[in-house]
Amino acid sequence: MKKIKNYFKALFLVLFVVACTEDDIRDINYLSSIELPTNVSAAYSITQDNSGLVTITPSGDGVVSYDINFGDSTDDPYNVSQGGSVEHTYLEGTYEIEVIAYNLYGDAVSVTQELIVSFQAPQNLVVLVENDAALTKLVNVTATADFATTYEFYSGEDGVTQPVATANIGDAISYQYAEPGVYNISVIAMGGAIATTEYTAEFEVTEILAPIASAPAAPNRDAGNVISIFSSVYEDVVGTDTFPDWGQAGQGSAWGTYDLNGDSMLQYTNLSYQGIQIGSPQDLTSMEFIHLDVWTADSDYQLETSLISLTNGEKPVVSDLTANAWTSLDIPLSAFTDQGLTVADIHQLKFVGIPWATGTVFIDNVYFYKVSSASTFDDGLLSNGDFESGSESWLIGVDDTTSAPVATNAGNTHYSVNVSAAGNPWEVNASQKVEIIEGNSYTLTFDAWSDVNRSMIAGIGLSADPWSSSTELVDITSTRTTYMLTLSAADFGAVDARVIFDLGADAGLVNIDNVSLFIGNGNLVTNGNFENGSESWIVGVDDNAPAPTALTAGNTHYFVDVTVAGNPWEVNLSQKLEIIEGNTYTLTFDAWSDVNRSIVSGIGLSADPWSSSTELVDITPSRTTYMLTLSSADFGASDARVIFDLGADAGTVNIDNVSLSLN
Repeated sequence: MKKIKNYFKALFLVLFVVACTEDDIRDINYLSSIELPTNVSAAYSITQDNSGLVTITPSGDGVVSYDINFGDSTDDPYNVSQGGSVEHTYLEGTYEIEVIAYNLYGDAVSVTQELIVSFQAPQNLVVLVENDAALTKLVNVTATADFATTYEFYSGEDGVTQPVATANIGDAISYQYAEPGVYNISVIAMGGAIATTEYTAEFEVTEILAPIASAPAAPNRDAGNVISIFSSVYEDVVGTDTFPDWGQAGQGSAWGTYDLNGDSMLQYTNLSYQGIQIGSPQDLTSMEFIHLDVWTADSDYQLETSLISLTNGEKPVVSDLTANAWTSLDIPLSAFTDQGLTVADIHQLKFVGIPWATGTVFIDNVYFYKVSSASTFDDGLLSNGDFESGSESWLIGVDDTTSAPVATNAGNTHYSVNVSAAGNPWEVNASQKVEIIEGNSYTLTFDAWSDVNRSMIAGIGLSADPWSSSTELVDITSTRTTYMLTLSAADFGAVDARVIFDLGADAGLVNIDNVSLFIGNGNLVTNGNFENGSESWIVGVDDNAPAPTALTAGNTHYFVDVTVAGNPWEVNLSQKLEIIEGNTYTLTFDAWSDVNRSIVSGIGLSADPWSSSTELVDITPSRTTYMLTLSSADFGASDARVIFDLGADAGTVNIDNVSLSLN
């Protein structure tokens, strides 16, 4: 089989080269990374005439062709293309059929399965029929029998073509019924004989009418960003009544809490309308969304959610629900305020079922929230690179009195401008002033997208005469894409230089987000802003000792309190990463303390001989950004590290926004 596989590869490569001109040939090494075929099997269909004629139909994912070894005296395998089949005549007996599936590159996966060819009627037929535990009205069937090759399943439904499914004997069939109820089902086992064996029974198909799994867990949002009404993660508003009696028609007493293995959720049955009386009126003007998770077994069902104000009544929003699954709703509060609702004094929520007074819904995780102002995005040398603080730090051109236009969509704020007519590139611009050091290289990364295919100019440069710059022309499309540019400041630099986006040359919308600028080849540090807590950061060189962090005003950063001065390395923060010998690196970080004190910062090895390149840095109670140029002239390792030795002086140390770049 190895020869066949290699022949397939060689033939592919020959055809590829013949089909291309010299200018068209591209690197095809990527083909070797094509995934192996999966889900490889073969289905049998045997002729019931004592002839032993079997049709073998192979199947699989990521397959272009198959070789079938019949498992009898036939010497050569038979090649079948994807979607094809082969007929083969067998004598009575049990055979091991080998299915060899090939991907585009010629790599293969081999699967062996049994084939029984018998001219006797199947015997000892055993059928197992069960309702699926997770999917409503889904029935799983398995049949085994001696002298059988395949079996058919008859669902017993009126108006449905029977049989509804066929499988190899011993394999499972899953069948979806349209309605619950009691059905007369049949299973017919077949071999190579004309005679068959049949099983019949009455079977009740059931539907799942309540969730069998909890709603998605609520995220661990900062308490100041949430007003919770009903959840197990946040602190709910005191005195809230989730089942007030408003005289609802059609509901009677059909509401209450539903307990799923200790997880409590709201249950509203035959929902006409029901509501929640909040313990005290809530000012939602600083919130952005209402969240709720909703489960229903009903198809084509909608939930109308209304906020009710003490001042000016109620406004509804209608949401589609997915049957037999949790639907997570994040409704912007603007959907209510755009209808004129005042959200400064919301005291009730109301839920209405559509169609009216039908269906049952289960509701969990009801809370209002806003997106935290603390960003997890690492923008390097820039400020507000993800625009979550709006236009802050972003200008039009070089005019410090202007503000770049932004837009907010689905809770995400980004730069956005619509160029109505093409002109000079610089006539439509977004800039942020930043220090550019002459002689350095920089990495500029950003996301961009449009409503058309168009181009833009991006780069770095001066904000005054002689306007020297390093820029590239970037083609953007309607698909949000991340772009990375390597730029050189070989012949310019200034403390008030800038990142440049010149957008005026083509018409069309331009959206920009997640802009970062780093010296050298980008940030080699992971989780440099600590927004993922201690992830990747350790104490010393112990991989099992996570570094301590603190959350202040929604911002996570490293924090330690050195109570007694000692050796510098006795209190340490490190992250292991590769340092290449003979290179120059730039280490940038923010640091502050509750006193004036010093720390040691740099790069070095994480094992003997502990070679390093460090500097003594004086920090103060004012949060300050520090930038160090470090040399690895005489050391390097794949498990080297960024080093902060903090034990020499007493006092707190806070560190944030750490970046390390290769110059």
